[in-house]
Amino acid sequence: METFSNDTATLSPTSAPQVSGVNVLKTRTYDVSITYDKYYRTPRIWLFGYSENQQPLQPEEVFMDIHADHAFKTVTIDKHPHLGVPCAYVHPCKHAELMKKIVHRHLENGREPRVDLYLILFLKFMSAVIPTIEYDFTAQTDF
Repeated sequence: METFSNDTATLSPTSAPQVSGVNVLKTRTYDVSITYDKYYRTPRIWLFGYSENQQPLQPEEVFMDIHADHAFKTVTIDKHPHLGVPCAYVHPCKHAELMKKIVHRHLENGREPRVDLYLILFLKFMSAVIPTIEYDFTAQTDF
């Protein structure tokens, strides 16, 4: 194996910049999982949060990151069906209605819906409910 010890462009561990905790912005993080809801026939998004210190959030603390119009209404707490831990989830009855409206609007405009873009549209809708979620804005969503 070739070594680069004499290469001046190689960063050595001793010359790496030191980062102190003071200058690092600590943020909450979330495990996001998506399951399929058979009753509503739509995806269901689940959130399990961690504090700035990587400690699990209490389910109620998650609501601090949920848009106020949706907290305790369309977003509630329940046990995750596969993990068995309390998680916040967005109730699928509301987003099923919205997704149907989006599909019907495209059909009325003479555009055939593309199944492969459904999940991207779903996540864009979820960003209105959960403003702290980040996703790829570069994907084109013209069904």
